[in-house]
Amino acid sequence: MYGIKVEVWGDYALFTRPEFKVERCTYEVMTPSAARGLLESIYWHPGMRWIIDRIYVLNPIKYMNIRRNEVKSKISGGNVKQAMLGKTPDLWISTSDEIAQRAALVLKNVHYVIDAHFEMTDQANDTDNRGKFSDIIKRRLKRGSCYSQPYFGCREFTANFQVWPKEHQIVTAYNTEVIDLGYMLYDMDYSDPKNIVPQFFHAVLDHGILDLTTVEVSG
Repeated sequence: MYGIKVEVWGDYALFTRPEFKVERCTYEVMTPSAARGLLESIYWHPGMRWIIDRIYVLNPIKYMNIRRNEVKSKISGGNVKQAMLGKTPDLWISTSDEIAQRAALVLKNVHYVIDAHFEMTDQANDTDNRGKFSDIIKRRLKRGSCYSQPYFGCREFTANFQVWPKEHQIVTAYNTEVIDLGYMLYDMDYSDPKNIVPQFFHAVLDHGILDLTTVEVSG
């Protein structure tokens, strides 16, 4: 295992609860899948996969209500297939016709440290190895490089990032409390592309740390 701690922070975050269908409502802290997606935006390779071990909450949990402009529909997958076959279906959405203003409960002034490691996959080639990936990740974090802009749940809520210095102690916002967060989305199981299954776990913020190394995941 090659582990690393990444400090991430930003003005707003929205880690949407799947049980809310129209109005968006965020979880109290960053979800493991959001943390994995953020690290993948910094560095992704088919020969490795990120595994989130812990999430440290450095700022107090604060909420804010906002209204956001969204669209009510999306481009049809059938139309995309027709376009691939040489036909000319509509591949656009008229925002003036499809616009919808919806409320959202978001987090503000978020600050986390993501403690994660990566494992090799069966798609790694002969030139791939753990040391190579570790060096690439460290260089990208040092330069602030990324494949795509990291974000907190929604693309408009961009995330800043840097490597957390090993010599610095992590001081959380809840270092004397244990908070039961209830059931939280862990990740999506893509092992069967025709039957993608959401996975959940019982989340507990223990002294400001969401420890994922011992959780029991259920589909």
